[in-house]
Amino acid sequence: MVASGLLGAAAGCLAISLSSRARAYCDAGWDAGGVAELTLLLPVLVVGFAVCALVVAMLVPRRHPLLRMVPVVLVLGVLVIWFFATRGTLDGYPGDSGLCGPDNVPPWWPWWLPS
Repeated sequence: MVASGLLGAAAGCLAISLSSRARAYCDAGWDAGGVAELTLLLPVLVVGFAVCALVVAMLVPRRHPLLRMVPVVLVLGVLVIWFFATRGTLDGYPGDSGLCGPDNVPPWWPWWLPS
């Protein structure tokens, strides 16, 4: 259980870091990388992702501990990608770095993942 909560907290930090780097790279957001907004979201996201991971871990039947982590990792992966797609890429925001297109998706983001 503790591992699920810690993994959820780490996924929340990852989502913030990924979104901040994408915003800074594309110069999207009213400040460099959206630092103010994403800093205010950090505690909410860390706690929210940790609680979500704990709920998923409690709903999974009691099996081998590694098998119990698979659904937790999958749900957290979807949440990180969802957060990046909604808050990391500000579609239509007039970023002026010249490194990204009008959708503010950095070129290093894999094309097969939603953004």
